[in-house]
Amino acid sequence: MKTISVVIPAYNEASNIEAVFCKVRHVFDSLADYAFEVIFVNDGSSDGSGHMLQKLAAENTAVKYIEFSRNFGHQLALKAGMDHASGDAVISMDCDMQHPPEMIGQMIAEWEQGYDIVFTLRSYAKKAPRFKRCSSRFYYKFINTISDVKIEEGSADFRLLDRSVVNVLNNIEDKEPFLRGLTRWVGFSQKAIYYTADERFSGESKYSLKKMLRLAMTGITSFSTKPLHIAVYLGFFFAAMSLLYIPYVIWSFVYDVEISGWASLIMTIVFFGGLQLVILGILGIYIGKIFKQTKNRPAYIIKNKNF
Repeated sequence: MKTISVVIPAYNEASNIEAVFCKVRHVFDSLADYAFEVIFVNDGSSDGSGHMLQKLAAENTAVKYIEFSRNFGHQLALKAGMDHASGDAVISMDCDMQHPPEMIGQMIAEWEQGYDIVFTLRSYAKKAPRFKRCSSRFYYKFINTISDVKIEEGSADFRLLDRSVVNVLNNIEDKEPFLRGLTRWVGFSQKAIYYTADERFSGESKYSLKKMLRLAMTGITSFSTKPLHIAVYLGFFFAAMSLLYIPYVIWSFVYDVEISGWASLIMTIVFFGGLQLVILGILGIYIGKIFKQTKNRPAYIIKNKNF
């Protein structure tokens, strides 16, 4: 009998944990040919999620949990669950039930057809906020333009990975993993399936605008050096543009004409000063990633687990 591991990160999701487990268990009740385990990763919650997981694990042998010593972030929580999963395939999904557990059967069916990775592409309901739909569309277009790895619009962390893929990902030592990109980068045979995101079961989204921008920056800098190339091109472009000013300076010197325009000069200095800071910031991001990798600290710290 094959075993399926379901990895679910949880950050302040005490009101959702039992509900999502019951949904997953109900799905596997209809999949009698498969054993399953549900691995919750408590990502430094402060709302009682830890006590809820202990209670749920005491009542259900299929429930396993990992508790981080602090909040390490959604991607590392997923990575920790994958590192500790024992199944022949691993399914990752969110705890808020916006990833419909009913699709697990379809994902397993595609896996049994020979696909190593079954990933999902999300579409939003019409009543979803327009800003959320537009920003998501813009994000994927931008990241595909500037990154070396193409990620389909609507990609989410709701996917099935064969054990062979999980073993490869577990051997990648990345302090800031971007799993949506990594699962495309590793190759293997892949199949996309589509779903419409459900409403959050309870609580509020933990992905603030700041966290979304940080995830976007991680995705871009993890798979591309194009921002560095763009910085070089900008430098050459503006250096060439400045050469156009030389004939005017020579003419003014020869004919003893006073060069006016202090306001435009100050604006030019401010503009190029800002541009230099942007380029230095891009360099700093890449150097920072190197710094984190070379410190050789663990990507996450486990405080407690029940297996």
